[in-house]
Amino acid sequence: MEYVGIQTQKSRNDTRSIVLLLLFPCLVAGMVYLFCIIIAWLQSRGAEEPSAPLIAAANAMFADGAPYALGGTLLWFLIAYFTNTQIIKASTGARSLRRRECKRVYNLVENLCLSQGMKMPKINIIDDGSLNAFASGINERTYTVTLSKGIIDKLDDAELEAVIAHELSHIRNHDVRLLIVSIVFVGVFSMVAEIALRSVFYSNRRSSGRNDRGGAVVMLLAAAVVAAIGYVIALLMRFAISRKREYLADAGAAEMTRNPLALASALRKISADPDIEAVTRDDVAQLFIQHPGKQASGLTGILGGLFATHPPIEERIRILEQF
Repeated sequence: MEYVGIQTQKSRNDTRSIVLLLLFPCLVAGMVYLFCIIIAWLQSRGAEEPSAPLIAAANAMFADGAPYALGGTLLWFLIAYFTNTQIIKASTGARSLRRRECKRVYNLVENLCLSQGMKMPKINIIDDGSLNAFASGINERTYTVTLSKGIIDKLDDAELEAVIAHELSHIRNHDVRLLIVSIVFVGVFSMVAEIALRSVFYSNRRSSGRNDRGGAVVMLLAAAVVAAIGYVIALLMRFAISRKREYLADAGAAEMTRNPLALASALRKISADPDIEAVTRDDVAQLFIQHPGKQASGLTGILGGLFATHPPIEERIRILEQF
């Protein structure tokens, strides 16, 4: 694997974050315009004599509706971007871990942060007996390390320290900022796709009296197109996040702790039981050190691995054991 330094990784993640932010209004405008074309097509099929050519009608509709659509999605984006901490806590069932509840965790985090000259992040806990952890946040005020109760209880000090170091590496490399931006993007485009589907459906119902069978077919086609676009955008957002980030965070943890075998041992234990029941969203799942869903096996597992956001944990363990 190509060597990538910390500063290089930070720079790449910052650049990707900026690119995604710049693409946001362009992609939303494109989806809105396509939606206008679909609606104009539906209306032209229902009318005996279309009042204007398809593109002209779509342009007029876009000019009228685009400011509201872009303004609404921008507002939603800003709310999601600045409230991502609360959204992720709600999506994972996490809560703040107080120092008096577990001084052991606080001591490990503080020692690692002091050794790296990092500001200490917030610490959350998920009350779940499975083993998993993740880092989140967009700046020093919101950076957070979240640990499951199971990973705290079932790992020894060296293993838990290695897991915490892995998550601190994600923060140090700005991986978490890029991941948060991608999660917000997926949420926005899912919302736009849902609004488009509902609008197409109700538009078709209003015109169903004039064109029952044809309108139903067009509605199904329109729904399929909009849903497919939303799905492709979600996939592209996931593929924009390189799986190398996990290898780099593993290397960062080995560097911080000088104990790569401790992380290898922790990953082996995590792989046996990573499932966090509260986590049902794939975009949030990509934050974790190991995907928290139940792992598929056989052909399903092989096909799923092609689209996975995490590299195989066995490969990560093998590399750590060769340090």
